[in-house]
Amino acid sequence: MSIQAFNEMRKIKRIHQAEYRPIADLITYSPLPTRSLQQIDPFIFLNHHGFQTYPKGNQGLPFGPHPHRGMETLTFILEGDIMHMDSSGHESVIGPGGVQYMTAGKGLIHAEISSKAFKQNGGDLEILQLWINLPAAKKMIAPNYIGLQKDQIPSFELDSGRVKVQQLFGQWNGVDGAFEGNIPLSMSTIYLKKDGKFEKEIPTSENIFFYIVRGKLKVNEELVNFRNLVEFENSNGIIQVEASEDAVLILGHAEPINEPMVAQGPFVMNTQQQIYEAYQDYQAGKFGTWNF
Repeated sequence: MSIQAFNEMRKIKRIHQAEYRPIADLITYSPLPTRSLQQIDPFIFLNHHGFQTYPKGNQGLPFGPHPHRGMETLTFILEGDIMHMDSSGHESVIGPGGVQYMTAGKGLIHAEISSKAFKQNGGDLEILQLWINLPAAKKMIAPNYIGLQKDQIPSFELDSGRVKVQQLFGQWNGVDGAFEGNIPLSMSTIYLKKDGKFEKEIPTSENIFFYIVRGKLKVNEELVNFRNLVEFENSNGIIQVEASEDAVLILGHAEPINEPMVAQGPFVMNTQQQIYEAYQDYQAGKFGTWNF
């Protein structure tokens, strides 16, 4: 279907620039949450680490053992790697182009650090982590983790190869996503060459997560730079995207959960009492044993 087939485009509500929030020597930007945007239900948090180049003999990522409950993490590795270890016994090293999907559920302890090889040899690093909320009925499900390398993730091309899509959740262009989510969800990592373009029609009831990782895009006729999140209204119309330069985009959409949310530290629950219980359970050792 051609871009000219539709006249109506989904309205852009606001463009949010990611805020600079370094963590030790790790360059970090975050567009969500900020003073201007608390969440795009069910998407509640994004950290964009890098781009930066680590020297030989570096300390790597600073995310040692820590707990989570009540949410999920989706981690995009563009450059560098992540060694994941958790109290459920999962362990893997995922490299460039790979993705990690972790369900914290009722609680686990995990670490996200750089591999021994990366710390020894150094190299480029760019990694993003997105937190996705879970509905009350699923906040206490069993924890789970899946890590996939680039060649294990289904992908397809649009616009004569100028747009390459990694399909992570849901179905697009007849391609099923790599992961089966705990909520109905569509999520893609999209790599665009200059002048590459695509369009997508998304149900009006669904909230859109649209974050430009690299490059510059024309989004519904408006130019948007990298490290910006585009917030859309829940209006009729399609999304039209054209790359003004080579770019990387994370695009997701889902029905909002529409439940009370209390996020405190590593826990995302529905009430303050549940947050208190999460801390109690963690201190009582109910999140599993750390054996690494």
